Amino acid sequence: MLKSFVSALIALCFTAACAIAADAPVQVMVLGTFHLDNPGQDIANLQVDDVMAPKRQAEIGAILDGLARFNPTLIAVESQRRQPGTLLSERYPQFLAGTLPPSKSEVVQFGFRLAQRLHQTNVYAVDVDGDFPFDAVMAYAKKTGREAAIGAQIAWIQGEIAKQSEFLKTHTIGGLLRLQNDPAEIAKGNGFYLDLLSYGALDEQPGVAVLSGWYTRNMKICAHIVQTAKPGDRVLVVFGSGHAYWLRHCLSGMSNFRLVEPNDYLPQ
Repeated sequence: MLKSFVSALIALCFTAACAIAADAPVQVMVLGTFHLDNPGQDIANLQVDDVMAPKRQAEIGAILDGLARFNPTLIAVESQRRQPGTLLSERYPQFLAGTLPPSKSEVVQFGFRLAQRLHQTNVYAVDVDGDFPFDAVMAYAKKTGREAAIGAQIAWIQGEIAKQSEFLKTHTIGGLLRLQNDPAEIAKGNGFYLDLLSYGALDEQPGVAVLSGWYTRNMKICAHIVQTAKPGDRVLVVFGSGHAYWLRHCLSGMSNFRLVEPNDYLPQ
């Protein structure tokens, strides 16, 4: 009788502990960043000097010090190079083994280096391809006499990126990241995408097509993150700043996810 009572009590305590663990929220930080290696793949591209130079490496070290205080248990990066059948990075094991060629990429400089510092065995490559049929918007603008309008919108975003390029000449990498991760700046940048909804009429909706493709890509990325994280995890997501709005929107809307602001950890 006593043995049965003790066994039931242990089972009850274990079940309660599991329930508490299952309810533990996932803390997630979306670190929006610029591309440190100047790949030139966007509508507007920030010009970056050599991040391997000693001054910039010291700045990156200070960023890693700040992110280490968050102490992520899972790091997700903007990469599609995965081990077959998994979301695990194909290149991170090479980085740990010292066989990966030197890289200026933020995936390596922020994601891999921090994961190595925290003795993590895996980094998650969660990016996906997506449709971005911007040419159709340009064609519609030309057809409807709105070339000047779309040109002004493109010039605006190029101007914003040019300002950031100038900012970086006299400030640290951490300082620029703080600017890019300010919620007001993130919302302002997303306005460029939403403004594309004005390009279309009736059944012809090129602006909707662009925004839908962009939304779908980011929701697939978000799904990869959500499906990888476990209750109680602290997740760091390292992605181009253009993705920050939608990833923050998606992850903060999850019932058991709590958004952590990167500017609470980035150096001044």
